[in-house]
Amino acid sequence: MPTELEELVTFLHSPQPAVVSIALDNLVGYSQGAHQQVFAYDNYEAIKDLKKLSQEKGQTHVVQSVTVLANLCDDITMRNLIVEDEDYLKYLVSQIVNVNNMNADIMCILLTNLAKNDAINKVLDFKIDRSEKQKEIFKSDKAMDCLMDCFVKGADRTLNKYADYDYLSYFFADISRFSQGRQYFVTEQEYDGVVPLTKLLVFTEKYDSRIRREGVASTIKNSLFDTNSHGKLVNDENINILPYILLPIAGPEEIDEDDMFNLPEELQLLPSDKKRDPLNTIICVHLESLLLLCTTRPLREYLREKSVYALIKELHKAVEDEGVADLCDRLVQMLQRDEAPEGQDENDEDMEDSDEEDDKIVEIL
Repeated sequence: MPTELEELVTFLHSPQPAVVSIALDNLVGYSQGAHQQVFAYDNYEAIKDLKKLSQEKGQTHVVQSVTVLANLCDDITMRNLIVEDEDYLKYLVSQIVNVNNMNADIMCILLTNLAKNDAINKVLDFKIDRSEKQKEIFKSDKAMDCLMDCFVKGADRTLNKYADYDYLSYFFADISRFSQGRQYFVTEQEYDGVVPLTKLLVFTEKYDSRIRREGVASTIKNSLFDTNSHGKLVNDENINILPYILLPIAGPEEIDEDDMFNLPEELQLLPSDKKRDPLNTIICVHLESLLLLCTTRPLREYLREKSVYALIKELHKAVEDEGVADLCDRLVQMLQRDEAPEGQDENDEDMEDSDEEDDKIVEIL
């Protein structure tokens, strides 16, 4: 005999809308923690029901079903049942890029939570069947390009009055953990001739949006695991990634004049009220990006020429945080150490891709 909760789950596919509404309303609170397993009843039939309900026109049913699905992503089996349904994944992406969709933000959270699974890479191959209005907004029919446009053009609800698309930054961070995703972010796109990562750089100092800064910082870091792209990302003036990593960790402290004028131009003569990122966790991500840039000798030498050490030294003195201090120490060791003679093999320091923050499921309360 099913328990009372299990019976409630079976009501999700009732032919009576009122019964479905009551079931959904009561089940949202059971989509987190140990209670999640009630949705596994009857061979996970509830997942099919929830996906179907999330495609209805009724606002309440869509919000509640997407909320439950997003929370259930904490369970690997249930997450797989959602993300490996290619038709549903296509539907989800198409609805996020629908600029009239009132539920775009909560769908961004679901997409982000699904990105813990390798199957999310399918999004990189999706194309959007654009309406005439969408063609005016999105110049490419590739789903990733459309999602990028939503994030960049839609900040502060300027594209969709119901959505700010902030959570797409976490989606970008997650998909950039995979080699195919990294390749997208560091490759110039045919439709606009721009490297996608450059579109995100401006948000590293958006101090009114923790989510955007956090997701963008992680996307930058993950993209830097592609060491072959370091030279281009740093030296190409159309990308120029280094200042966007350094500015969030720079404060108002005075730096020796010689060092200051060796810094990238964007960091010279900063105002006395310059603020560094208020979150030490985000500062740590930027420091990890600098460590990744230290992987090869040419980039270490470039960072020395740009007086990055002087900036790190001031950061170390100004911020009392164990994580920041540890990463500063590691950077100092990399930048101040003696290099092996030219032509001699060297054991470059590698960093493991520890994405504990990226692996978090966003729970909707």
